[in-house]
Amino acid sequence: MTEPRPNRLLESASPYLQQHSHNPVDWYPWGSEALERARREDKPIFLSIGYSTCHWCHVMAHECFEDQAIAAVLNEHFVSIKVDREERPDLDETYMNVVTALTGRGGWPLSVFLTPDLKPFYGGTYFPPADRGGLPGFPRLLLAMSQAYRKNQEQIQELGRRVIDHLQTLGELPAAAAEPSREVADQAVRRLLQEYDPVHGGLGGAPKFPRALELGLILYYYHLSRDPQALEKLGFTLEKMARGGIYDQLGGGFHRYAVDAAWLVPHFEKMLYDNALLAPIYLAHFQLSGSPLSRRVAAETLDFALRDMEAADGGFYAAWDADSEGVEGKYHVWSLQEVAAVVGSDLGSDLGPDQASLAIAALGVTAAGNFEGTNVLTRPRSLEELAAAFSLSRPEVEQRLTAALEALRRARARRVPPHRDDKIVVSWNGLMLAALAQGFQVLGERRYYEAAARAGRFLLAELFREERLHRSWRQGRVSVPGFSEDYAHLAYGLLELYEADFDPSWLAAARRLVDLLDELFLDPVSGVYFLVARDFFVKEAPLLRARSIYDQTLPSGSSMAARVCLKLHRLTDEDRYRERALAILRVLQDQARETPWTFAHLLSVQILFLTPPLDLTLVGAPGDPAIQEMLKASYRIFLPERRLLLKNPADSAALEAVAPAAGAYSSLDGAPVAYLCHRFTCLPGIREAQELARQLAQIDAGNEEPAS
Repeated sequence: MTEPRPNRLLESASPYLQQHSHNPVDWYPWGSEALERARREDKPIFLSIGYSTCHWCHVMAHECFEDQAIAAVLNEHFVSIKVDREERPDLDETYMNVVTALTGRGGWPLSVFLTPDLKPFYGGTYFPPADRGGLPGFPRLLLAMSQAYRKNQEQIQELGRRVIDHLQTLGELPAAAAEPSREVADQAVRRLLQEYDPVHGGLGGAPKFPRALELGLILYYYHLSRDPQALEKLGFTLEKMARGGIYDQLGGGFHRYAVDAAWLVPHFEKMLYDNALLAPIYLAHFQLSGSPLSRRVAAETLDFALRDMEAADGGFYAAWDADSEGVEGKYHVWSLQEVAAVVGSDLGSDLGPDQASLAIAALGVTAAGNFEGTNVLTRPRSLEELAAAFSLSRPEVEQRLTAALEALRRARARRVPPHRDDKIVVSWNGLMLAALAQGFQVLGERRYYEAAARAGRFLLAELFREERLHRSWRQGRVSVPGFSEDYAHLAYGLLELYEADFDPSWLAAARRLVDLLDELFLDPVSGVYFLVARDFFVKEAPLLRARSIYDQTLPSGSSMAARVCLKLHRLTDEDRYRERALAILRVLQDQARETPWTFAHLLSVQILFLTPPLDLTLVGAPGDPAIQEMLKASYRIFLPERRLLLKNPADSAALEAVAPAAGAYSSLDGAPVAYLCHRFTCLPGIREAQELARQLAQIDAGNEEPAS
């Protein structure tokens, strides 16, 4: 059987669209050509939204879009449009809200039927090729939708108008604003923790997502309140996730979610943004608790990004698929016999006869398995428990388990790997840039900083063109203009990178991105940001121009902009940044109170706003050993409210151009010095790193004033 001729998607830069480029469906990418044809021929639009590492997108593609008969129905009765949700979050969010309003549920693949003027009249997610599991077969649905469009125009138009009215209502903001308060944060965390699972950790039940933004809110809340229960529940959750199958015990990094409540069986895809958001939480927990497990997981997650996600020229790829060789999870799972054979053959007998038994026990492997007759590797037992069970010392267990894990890694590397989506998304890269910069600060691993700096240079050189940021890059081609989250997330990453190497160009670039946010995305009435730039909205003609206010899997453009502006205010002393952040916090107070799970990052920013400011300015040559020791002291403790400047007296012009307040600081007798201000009170210059560490520890302990 000959392969169908390629369709219009072949020329797309999107890996997802290219996956459909040989479907017999006459696909169009979203754009004027498709929309004009629908209007000209008076045909309804079938809009299919997904992404390249989506398991059920693959299933529907194979069952329906590769089927000649189904394609013929689509081609005769519809204009079919395929959209990569990761390239077009605006379309994805709009039509996900549509389908949720129509059906009460959403997900991917997202399937929506539209009139030629883009009014939605039906939608859903996955549809099978024949009636199954309570779902209508896709061919029957297509014929019904085509007939409904032809015969029920009035009802369809009315339904479309009601849906649009509903979407507009969702985007409404209160006319009155309230001051950001501690009471709103307290109430939000109490409501979130009502969902806490005391058996397995985490929030909610199966399927269970890490919910990194909510975990981050609990983390910041603990830092402000010192509520021991908040830290205990956070730590328990992080440990359970790290020991479960949702964490890749061989390669590091987290899968998308667990299908069960115990974090055991994952949905196997790995997303860059999940790992970029989770690594800093583990880093912070290590700072707070000294947990070796949290330190290891943070490092392994960042190592996964460097090994499996980093592009050669800088930047990080989007995702790894759940499927390998067409089978979900095949790359990751093991039989008991496979584990025993790999560990035994690779390690020989020099480590003792119990080597395979130790590895099998340590990784939770059984003959029956925990996933379709195979084993997702877990770490159910601590090193101390294994030492007791096998009459070994803890170092011996660690040595043997390290060797066994390495043998299994080598064996897995010989398998056919899952598909990797190799586009570079700016928003997600901004988050990973921040995670790596924080990893360098906390763990002292210079390779994390070097990767972050490479990514920062790449993004600014390749995706910032003609004073506009673009959404994504692949094989030298950029996609559509960037969205507000791209500008805000990249600015956040650049500010974290500035506090790693103190190159003023990162700070200058972050300021420029915020200026463009205001110019292209700001809603002057509400003070928040739209998702889509004003000129791109007019050109692309989506259903409506939504504000970027809801924290979902990622921080919204508005909440991240508030965080960036707070930091810029602290770095520059320019009040306009504080006022911009405060405007965003004020207008969203009532909604954050009512639905904290959709404003988790905004509430974290609010906690940072309410936390007494901590300003630390170091003056001295960056390479001076005394300055390096002071930096280590400032990085050691979890102080997210900290603002850190480093001024080199021999070359301060570039810094003072973007942070004029730095001009007020000078060295003492030519020697390095640290200036520490907390709660609007400044100490005399500190000359010794040990004394700086003591003062910071006092602040961390919650003293009303730093010790004098």
